[in-house]
Amino acid sequence: MMDCAERQRAIAGGFQKCRNAFTALGDETRQLILLVLLESDLSGVRVGEIAQKIHLTRPSVSHHLQILKGAGIVSMRREGTKNYYYLSADQTRWRDLATLVELIYESVRHISTQPPTPSRGGEV
Repeated sequence: MMDCAERQRAIAGGFQKCRNAFTALGDETRQLILLVLLESDLSGVRVGEIAQKIHLTRPSVSHHLQILKGAGIVSMRREGTKNYYYLSADQTRWRDLATLVELIYESVRHISTQPPTPSRGGEV
């Protein structure tokens, strides 16, 4: 069990590690791409198929996939000249994101169980 200071350091480190992933996940188009990838399996999906499903151009989808890949959100495998994009629990940042969210949740639960302290003149 972590003490408060250790938990705070772990959360700060998690934010640093996951910063690019959070930025990548904040875009609505990239969220749509993730939804398409969640419907697939580890064999992956090609850019053209994703573009067709979300009604965007292939260059636009490729751009967003590169951001997701660079942020550690999406993996890619190549077969000859074809690239297949997929989600992988082992090869991406998803574990780091889950760990960070769990640490934050534990902190919120801990705070919620503490008795309220009197306010001290407007301090935050």
